[in-house]
This record gives sequence, structure tokens and C-alpha cells, in this order.
Amino acid sequence: MTSTERKGEPMSESRATVDAPWPVALLAGKLRDYIDRLGTVWVEGEITQWSVSGGTVYGKLKDLEQDATIGFSVWSSVRARIPNDLKQGDRVIVLLKPNFWVKGGTLTMQVYEIRHVGLGDLLERLERLRAQLAAEGLFSREHKRRLPFLPARIGLVTGKDSDAEKDVLRNAQLRWPAVQFRIAYASVQGDRAAAEVTGAIRRLDADPEVDVIIVARGGGDFQNLLPFSDEKLIRAVAAITTPLVSAIGHEADRPLLDEVADLRASTPTDAAKRVVPDVTEELARIEQARARIRSRVTHTVAIEVDRITALRSRPSLATPTWMVDRRADELSRYVARGGELLHRVLERASTTTAQLRGRLRALSPESTLARGYAIAQLEDGRVLRSTEEAPAGAALRLRLPDGSLGAVSTGSLGAALPRPGETVTAGAPGGPVGGSE
Repeated sequence: MTSTERKGEPMSESRATVDAPWPVALLAGKLRDYIDRLGTVWVEGEITQWSVSGGTVYGKLKDLEQDATIGFSVWSSVRARIPNDLKQGDRVIVLLKPNFWVKGGTLTMQVYEIRHVGLGDLLERLERLRAQLAAEGLFSREHKRRLPFLPARIGLVTGKDSDAEKDVLRNAQLRWPAVQFRIAYASVQGDRAAAEVTGAIRRLDADPEVDVIIVARGGGDFQNLLPFSDEKLIRAVAAITTPLVSAIGHEADRPLLDEVADLRASTPTDAAKRVVPDVTEELARIEQARARIRSRVTHTVAIEVDRITALRSRPSLATPTWMVDRRADELSRYVARGGELLHRVLERASTTTAQLRGRLRALSPESTLARGYAIAQLEDGRVLRSTEEAPAGAALRLRLPDGSLGAVSTGSLGAALPRPGETVTAGAPGGPVGGSE
């Protein structure tokens, strides 16, 4: 084909060969004409992406059974005629027209009408699975494990050379330069993703050096995140013993892995910040703690110093001898008082003793003997109480104040006893019987 034909003459529609190839414009035109003949068609599917930019809606529509997806756009003029509550996950019927843009070589699906059909089958299955796992207790708070304060080694499950891997490593090392990772690469989308991620998690859980596991993937549409809602993956995560952090997609994305994980991070960057402490912040906290401790100790010491000063200012400590002197004076008074009381007691006791001694002497037989009486005793020591006890010839013993005399009874005389002071000669007829020992 010559340059003249390219500039204005009709293009040949003969079969393209290596010697006579079609120009790009011819192929693009044929594609446009062929697609235009298709016209508008009604298509049923599930919305897996729905975003608005500059008044135009850009989305994706997924087949309900097979792995097939098309992108579509809704112009602002059409948007006013469609339901306002359309969102990701809705099952819809769409009237669209395929358009091939020759200049850009792109195929677009222009939407003219959208109608609700009901909750998408895929989301419906996920909701049923979510309810089932929640009823089994896999999402309960009691099963959540506490993350270590400073993990010695972090396990990372992510795609190889992915942005998520770079975000986690960079942010973790910025916060704590000495942090160590053990990375297990796996597919993070597609049919193999769920099995590979499950295997990577189990390998890291079996590693005794791994203290926490992060599963990280960048953003994506609803369809790309489906492997992280796989039932086998969810049950495997619930069975491990190592704490796990889910960092899948963006803040709005909620795969089932987020529900069973011990901690959900909104992004991979957020996961690094939640798992690894900031060394600068920790050093600042340590310094603050030291300052508080120093302040507390200083305050406590100052209080105790003031207390000791107050104690030392008291008379008992300011002049220690004061207490001894005071006690010595009190002791002297007590001793003097005690001596005085003792003297009085002894004096009263002496008086009482003298009185008792006088009474005793007054009642004593010796006092009677001293007045001139004598006590007559028989040989066996019994006191003579009757004349009948001492017949004539009986040996007697007379007890006097200064000693005893032996005597022999001459029998009863029948005379009265002499009065005190009268002297009777022993042995005289008619007098007391007596004799010298």
C-alpha cells in the first residue's frame, strides 16, 4: 500500500499479507465497525468496583459463575437516571454499548441503564460464611492474642517484590532499625493465592523464632481480595498459636481474614506501625519515666528532709540532755518521796510492833511469873492444875522467871493462895511446897 492510499485514497480490504499488511487505522476501523454493529446489550453480573471521579462512575462487572470481568463507565448524564444506592457487591442488569476508541485503541462499555437484581451471589456466600464462622466463635474477642511489645523476629506473608512488602519493611526499619524479618512469599491474588498464603502462614507459625505474623497485600478490587476470605485460610489462621496481623487492601476493604486476625491494620504501613514500636517514642517515654521517677524521689526526699528537720528541732532532739536531766530530777524526787514514805511506813510498823510486843508481854506467862507467881509442873511436864494431882511425896518442878526449882509435895494444906507480893518459905508447914534443885 502506497503513501497516496494512506493519505486519501480508498484503503484496500483485501486479505493482509506480509507484502501487503494492513495499516493500524484500517484494523482499528474494522474493529470499531464490527463492535458498532453489536449495538446495545443487556448484561447481568455483579459489581466488584464502583468509584466516582469528576461526576463519572468507573466500575467493573463480574460474571456470576465464571472468571470474567469487564470495565464500564457511566457518564454524568446517565448517572442521574440510575439508582443512587448502587455499590460494590450489588447484582445488577446493565444496558451498555461497547465502543472502540480508534485513536487510543481501547474498548469501553458505555452504560445507559442499570437495574438492581438483588444481593450478589458472591457477597451472599461470603455473608453466609461470615455468619457461620462467627457462630462457631472464630471471630470472638476471647480468641484474640496479644501482640508482643517488641518482637524479636516478624514473619511476613506477601507477594514477592510487592509494594506491600516494601512498605512494611521500610516503615518497620524506620521505627526500629534492629527489627528482623522472616519473609514467606506467596501469590496474593488468583486461584493459587489462598493455598499459598495458608501454607506460608503455617510455616511461619511452626518457626519458634517468629513472634508475630503479618499478612500484607496492597489495595485491589473486591474480586482480587477474595482469596483472603477463603474458608480454609480462615480456619488455618484460627488454629495457629502465633499472633497474626491482617493488612489487606485499604481501610474500606473487609475480607474475612480481618475478622479472624488478632489485629486488623488498615494498610501494610499501618501494620508496621502497630507491630513495631517507635524507638524514638520509646526513648522519649523512658526519659519521661526517668524524669517522673526523679521528680518523685526528689519530692519524697525533700519531704523526709523536712520531717527530719522538724523532728530535730524538737526539744528532745535539739537538747538530748534535757530529757535525761528532766528524768534525773523526776527520779530524785521519786527517790526522796520513796525514802520519806518508807521511813513513815517503818515508823508506823515500829510503833505497831511495840504495841503488839507490850500486849504480848502482858499476856505472857513470864509477866505473871515476874509478879511473883510460879508454875508447878509434874514430872511428865504437865502443869499442875489441882491439889489432887500432887499427893504427898509427888515430885514437882517449879518454874520461876529466872529458872526452875525442884520440890516435893506434902499434900493439900487447905489454905488460900497468897496474895501477890507475899513471900512464903518453901517447905514451911502450911506454906507452898518447895525445895532447891
